[in-house]
Amino acid sequence: MTVKLSSSSLVRLPPKVAGPNYDRSALKAGIVHFGVGNFHRSHQAVYLDDLFGQGIGHDWALVGAGVFDGEKIGRGKLEEQDWLTTVVEQDEGHMSARVTGAMIDFLMPGDAAAIIDRLADPAIRIVSLTITEGGYFIDPASGVFNPTHPDIVADAQPGATPKTVFGIILAGLVRRRQDGIVPFTVMSCDNIPHNGHVTSDGVIGLARLIDEDLASWVSETVAFPNAMVDRITPATSDRERKILADDFGIEDNWPVFCEPFRQWVLEDHFTDGRPPLEKVGVQFVKDVAPYELMKIRILNGGHATIAYPAGLMDIHFVHEAMQEPLVRGFLDKLEHDEIIPTVPPVPDTVLEDYYQLIEKRFSNPKIGDTVRRLCLDGSNRQPKFIIPTIADRLKAGKGVAGLALESALWCRYCFGTTDSGAVIEPNDPSWDRLKATAKAAKDAPAAWLAMDDIYGDVGRAAAFVEAFAHALNVLWANGTRATLTRYLAGKL
Repeated sequence: MTVKLSSSSLVRLPPKVAGPNYDRSALKAGIVHFGVGNFHRSHQAVYLDDLFGQGIGHDWALVGAGVFDGEKIGRGKLEEQDWLTTVVEQDEGHMSARVTGAMIDFLMPGDAAAIIDRLADPAIRIVSLTITEGGYFIDPASGVFNPTHPDIVADAQPGATPKTVFGIILAGLVRRRQDGIVPFTVMSCDNIPHNGHVTSDGVIGLARLIDEDLASWVSETVAFPNAMVDRITPATSDRERKILADDFGIEDNWPVFCEPFRQWVLEDHFTDGRPPLEKVGVQFVKDVAPYELMKIRILNGGHATIAYPAGLMDIHFVHEAMQEPLVRGFLDKLEHDEIIPTVPPVPDTVLEDYYQLIEKRFSNPKIGDTVRRLCLDGSNRQPKFIIPTIADRLKAGKGVAGLALESALWCRYCFGTTDSGAVIEPNDPSWDRLKATAKAAKDAPAAWLAMDDIYGDVGRAAAFVEAFAHALNVLWANGTRATLTRYLAGKL
């Protein structure tokens, strides 16, 4: 007999499932969050739930928001259970479940007027984001905000109803400026390098298209703290719902399964106060950059490293990829030879210890993270997680054989078939373009690097062009297994 999750059923939770030990009816909204997906619910919402459980910060509850129609599905699932979420932590020797209650409302995605009204409420002091990389409107080649994107241009038109997250945030700030209310802090919780600066560039860049004085006001009065966030959180499927029902007796429309590890490093820069999250493990620092670069290059770059060879070898789960000696060996060699040497020292951190932790986390057999998820959206992820490392290696006159192979594996994956001939379903917003370019690159490897918006100067660097062409040619001639074998033997 399972318990259907809702506010009324919290008193009947199974004994091994923890629930909120605070009065949710007494919570007051303090944060509006755009992008209520699995990562947000396993990370920021859990930290807040921990804080509320200590009897602290009950005026910092979450209100969900979104800009896409597709987000209405998730909202509907959460509304049925009074915005509650079951979070299940799993690793090889541990599995626990808890119901979190930090969210108290979820505005209808796409309802710009209602969202802007809530953003204008003085009680809302932080607006946070967990959105896709593409939602930041970054030009991949230059790495800066693209003010010419059609969606941004549309939001800048006089009288326009904003459709982008930056447009809605800016409209909320304009209302607060008109009403004489202190502006809220805009807090990115994404993997984007320098996420606070990037978010600032987006909001101010849009404001500049509308009014230079408005842009100056945002620049001078609104805080955009940088942050590093980390917790491996796969998508939810029927597999996870069944485990939750069978092992814990809970029926949840949209549970979250994640690893036990979590980390949040945040700059202490806020315009109108913040919850005391240091009491629940958040590290407040003056400069997030060293932590962020470490994570983006070693963890996110590591995910990219194992993703494409595993995808080409028809491996389904990430932990299965780590059980394949060729994939695990590729990760270890590339990290130690080319990635970790580009990472500067990080306060109170030994980089080798951090890498060993990453390797253990990737190997977690319980998490159910899929290789396909890691392969997703390479056109947005590679310019952030891999190509800057290549650029640094080239600048230092160092070898790039392993990074060139990683890029060649991505190219080969985008051809659209695995080594066995199985079809790879579209897995990128630019899949058609990538597939056509990968087909051209089979005979002319330079065609892949000619995607200037992705590779920029790296795609024109002779040393990388040569290494990439060689790696791709070897891949096509010999397949993934044989190519990885040659690389690990130092014979690529």
